[in-house]
Amino acid sequence: MLRRNFLKLCGYAGLGFAAPISWSSLARAKDAAPEAEGYTGPFYVLFNASGGWDTTYLMDPKGVAGINRLYKNGDIVTAGQHRLAPTAKHITKGMSNEDFFAKYGAELRVLNGLDYSVNNHTPCARYMASGKLDSLEFPTFPALVAGCHGAVAPLAFLTFGNYSATGNLVPMSRVPYLQSLKLLAKADSVPGTDHPYHDSFVTDRIERTLEQQFEAHVSDVRLPRVERSQSMLYAAQANSKALQRVVPFIPKVLAKERLAQQADIALAAFKAGVCVSVNLSIGQFDSHNNNDPDQMKLIPEFLAGIDYLLRKAEDLKIREKLVVIIQSEMGRTPTYNNGNGKDHWSIGSVMFLGKGIAGNRVIGATDEKLLHVPVNPKTLANDKEKGIRVRPEHVHAALRELAGVQDHAFSKKFPLGVDAKERLEGFWK
Repeated sequence: MLRRNFLKLCGYAGLGFAAPISWSSLARAKDAAPEAEGYTGPFYVLFNASGGWDTTYLMDPKGVAGINRLYKNGDIVTAGQHRLAPTAKHITKGMSNEDFFAKYGAELRVLNGLDYSVNNHTPCARYMASGKLDSLEFPTFPALVAGCHGAVAPLAFLTFGNYSATGNLVPMSRVPYLQSLKLLAKADSVPGTDHPYHDSFVTDRIERTLEQQFEAHVSDVRLPRVERSQSMLYAAQANSKALQRVVPFIPKVLAKERLAQQADIALAAFKAGVCVSVNLSIGQFDSHNNNDPDQMKLIPEFLAGIDYLLRKAEDLKIREKLVVIIQSEMGRTPTYNNGNGKDHWSIGSVMFLGKGIAGNRVIGATDEKLLHVPVNPKTLANDKEKGIRVRPEHVHAALRELAGVQDHAFSKKFPLGVDAKERLEGFWK
């Protein structure tokens, strides 16, 4: 009854769980991590500004040639090594660039002049998420790192939208609302109460029986359907118990902003040790009409969401374990159209901060026409003569190295094809 209710709740929430389908997989999962704490980090967070942000109103300011209408070149603000568009006077709520970079600039690493190669939403989103433009099979980086580091965690890869392919390495979990997380965390409780269906000694007896059954049959040859059903039963027991650890970390008050709501779910799952990586996303950045007011509404909301997650992670004492990637699938054109909007542009930027990432650094650039400037992969300096066009696969190769999964079997199954001469050396230093 317990297990059936748990699996039913999973279905209601639209969840996929890390339920291994072979006894050998379960044997590896059983020894993967101490049950008392689960996965302990690092935790990987990908922020998506879905639709295509205007980088010249954020980390790649211009103020020349009519590229922007809200500031001039002399208004550009600096924060350490960072140059940023001044937005404090143009926003009504959210977080200004000035406040964001003042607070996080010392930790922040920016890559400008990233070449997306194309400027259509679907291929660009796929390319930025996976590092592979011409394949639908490649996993996103959050899915890859979840598969490598903690595929047995119940919510190993948690996503709130945007491109989320897994390469069949790990289930894609969706918990859209805080209430959904509460239901899952209390799957073994009588609905509407905190009282379990059974006393603890009964639950322990069930668990011991299932574990003994697992040990007895771990090397048996079994029919696929029987093996799958029994492994799902065992995994449901483990997942249900693990998810109970989430309960103390579920906020009692629902956050109002979109990214904050997603962040609360992700952070509770991280703190409970049931999640490795998360894909957070808000949309509407595709500002073909009225670019300036749209971007001045969305960029501050986006930055405020990042700030919220980092502050809450500090409260939960997991801030130092976070790796944060901040991106969009494309940029906006350097010119305005007839609707005062900006269209798709195949050059953009990405930002990083967190564990293992040295901050106060800007790599790459765009020129006065918002075209990319080549980067020397060995020195990371701008180099029009010996530089390369930095593309998403170069970034993903660096991310795999940062996560320590570049030599993992899963990474080798999905090679990025970056030539050794083009690898970005010391990208995180």
